[in-house]
Amino acid sequence: MNFQTKNIIASVLLCFIVSLAQAQQKDDASKCRYVKTATGYLMVLRESDNVIESIEKLVREEKIPSGNFTGIGFAQEVTFGFYDFNLKKFNPKTFNKVEMGSITGSIAWNGDKPSLHIHGVATDDNFNAYGGHILALKVGTGSMEVYITLNNEKLERKIEQPLNANVLQLPCVK
Repeated sequence: MNFQTKNIIASVLLCFIVSLAQAQQKDDASKCRYVKTATGYLMVLRESDNVIESIEKLVREEKIPSGNFTGIGFAQEVTFGFYDFNLKKFNPKTFNKVEMGSITGSIAWNGDKPSLHIHGVATDDNFNAYGGHILALKVGTGSMEVYITLNNEKLERKIEQPLNANVLQLPCVK
């Protein structure tokens, strides 16, 4: 076999390997992220998925009127916010490579956009726990499971003063 033939075979083999790797990446990207259950939905998010964006996307796609959710899993990073009532804003703090021991939240709407209110607890490799209002959450190595329970009635959130807080509005029972 001459040098030119070896180069052609090596080039064809390289193209095949690259095509196979791209096909595998497409399979991973198209994996199902949620399924319908008897009471709502089960989401399984994977490394680098943005949890908040993923839940908001599901809420829009499935036209979820309102609900609540819980979750667990490994986080690449989570940003908690502690609300400063004097400044009327969140003071954020980010933690990396933590285990989300608990995520809990509610789903409502603010106009035509989903409005999530999420709290959680994360632990580091020394078993120190951190928690509070979640401002951002990205899945780490492995996965994150989110269980969503539906409510039939559409609920809204509105900014209320004097705290400038986005508060869930309940319809009056007659």
